[in-house]
Amino acid sequence: MSNKRKLVLYIATSLDGYIATENDSLEWLFKTEGEGDNGYSEFYSTVDTILIGRRTYDWIIEKEKGEFPYKDKKCYVFSKSENDKNENVEFINQDVVEFTNKIKSLDGGNIWLVGGGNLLHSFIKEKLVDEFIITITPTLIGSGISLFNKNDFELELKLTDMRRFNQFAELNYEMK
Repeated sequence: MSNKRKLVLYIATSLDGYIATENDSLEWLFKTEGEGDNGYSEFYSTVDTILIGRRTYDWIIEKEKGEFPYKDKKCYVFSKSENDKNENVEFINQDVVEFTNKIKSLDGGNIWLVGGGNLLHSFIKEKLVDEFIITITPTLIGSGISLFNKNDFELELKLTDMRRFNQFAELNYEMK
């Protein structure tokens, strides 16, 4: 029996809409007082595949000092320059729509779109994201890497749930 997999954006943002500072820092995020792991483990258990942009992958490798945090999941990194694999990820240089529709048609759990901003824009523009789980911190950082790029299209979402984890507010949306 086939399972309809969802592509889910699960991400944190500052109140003014940034996912990182201009120098890729997340220090502002880690200063926020949460509750437990803020729902991360619950979400992570629903996922068996992860999609990552190359810049985000490189940032993870640098910050985690080479210790890849998603070893127990199938991971694909979208890269314009590399088309290979290592023990943790497979590098993809394919059309976003074609590749995503292919993996969505396979049996399995949800697919997590980790980031970054430019990759996210491609997925949103093509209406490939089924669910948006956005956690907002009560921090204004003023400038940095925007959660959403400037768009030349409109996308309507439906609010399906809201949860609070101490100072974090988690908003859940689905495509209308």
